[in-house]
Amino acid sequence: MVSYTLRTPVDHNGKTYSALTFRKPKTGDLMVLDNFKGEMSKTIALLATISDVPLPAFKEIEMEDLNAIIEKTAGLLGNGQATTGA
Repeated sequence: MVSYTLRTPVDHNGKTYSALTFRKPKTGDLMVLDNFKGEMSKTIALLATISDVPLPAFKEIEMEDLNAIIEKTAGLLGNGQATTGA
C-alpha cells in the first residue's frame, strides 16, 4: 500500500478527499481499463480504482498531485509503469 496526501483536497458529492491510499491492483482492476482509450485515461482510471475514489472525484486532482501520485505508485503498478500497456 502507498499513501499520499493531496496538496489540494478534492470535494465530490459532499465528501472531501485529502489523503489517498493505493493498494496493489488485482486482475479485475485491470479489466476496467478496457473501457478507456489512451494511456493517460487508463492510468487515471486504474489509480481511481485502486484508491477507491470515484473517477469523477479523481479527475479533479490537480496535475502537481497527479504527477506525485504516479511517481509514488509506480512500484505498485509493476516495473515503474502506470498501466499494463494492454
